[in-house]
Amino acid sequence: MLVYHAGITAAEDYLQRRAPHRQAHLERLLGLRAQGLLIGGGPAPDGRTADIFYRVAQASDIVRLIEEDPYFVAKVWTGYSLRTFSQFVEPWELPPVVTDGSRRAMLVEGIVQEEDMATFALIELRGAGRLAFGGFFEEGATLALLRTDDPDTAVGWLSETGFWKDGSLTARPLLHVL
Repeated sequence: MLVYHAGITAAEDYLQRRAPHRQAHLERLLGLRAQGLLIGGGPAPDGRTADIFYRVAQASDIVRLIEEDPYFVAKVWTGYSLRTFSQFVEPWELPPVVTDGSRRAMLVEGIVQEEDMATFALIELRGAGRLAFGGFFEEGATLALLRTDDPDTAVGWLSETGFWKDGSLTARPLLHVL
């Protein structure tokens, strides 16, 4: 199975545009999750972007999953970029859907120095309840969803291991919807 990160761009008037399509969008995402095709994700607090993580059998499936979403069809989402994980640490459990913005998290990105050891670090963070999921792309970049609303804490959890390139780690907020 292939795991993809979809970086979604939203329309300028996202909050107004989404209202008539939100229920259908959430129902579709829950259906994809029940089929094992969706791992999780959510929007940035300002609604201008979203990050969604999909699992597919074939690379050709990912475009269909995104472009058939009610938000994409209605132009609530205006574009997307895809990255394929070469290695991925799966979530232990799928959390309930939270749509009120109360489950804030951080997406941490950076360049790994020692991928094998960094993998163990992500697994340990997951075991400690700090990592929802995450992994590595071919070019050595990391993307991990960490369960904190503090960017310094999230970056610190990875940087203190010494397995990421100094100064390369950054964090940005995400409303962890599912």
